[in-house]
Amino acid sequence: MARKITLPLTEELAKTLHAGDQVLLTGTIYTSRDAGHKRMCEALAKGENIPFDPKDATIYYVGPTPAKPGQVIGSAGPTTSGRMDAYAPTMMSVGARGMIGKGARLPEVVEAMKKYSGVYFGAIGGAGALLAKCIKKAELIAYEDLGAEALRKLYVEDMPVVVIIDSEGNNLYEEGRKAYLASKK
Repeated sequence: MARKITLPLTEELAKTLHAGDQVLLTGTIYTSRDAGHKRMCEALAKGENIPFDPKDATIYYVGPTPAKPGQVIGSAGPTTSGRMDAYAPTMMSVGARGMIGKGARLPEVVEAMKKYSGVYFGAIGGAGALLAKCIKKAELIAYEDLGAEALRKLYVEDMPVVVIIDSEGNNLYEEGRKAYLASKK
């Protein structure tokens, strides 16, 4: 059974999540992909603020399609998280704690997750239209010139995700593979 979580993702809340947990997220999340992450990290390197308060924030790696009439947002499926690996440790160092995407993460990201109590959630690739139904509000907040990759503030209700990597570095992809191989012996 999925555990219902209300964001923001505080350090205390993050530490209660474990690799393999099924979660339904409700609250505010932000969207960004590699171009947006690059801009934010460049701003941070110059000592500038980024367009949202990153403290306890969760960032969804998504570039949604345009909304059709009567919709809040278009299809909003996760993108490959590895493209944000160069930026994720910096984002966590300023307070961002949750990441939503798909695919494996580099060891440097996992180490930053352990250091800053981060959590990596996996969302189902190919289910963007279904995930969009969980998005109740969408607001463009920065980098409009990036189109689909612009920074957005979303309000989600019961968004289904799975904890892939928890704040202790436990990794469902690795644990699942080990369990499968052990079952074949």
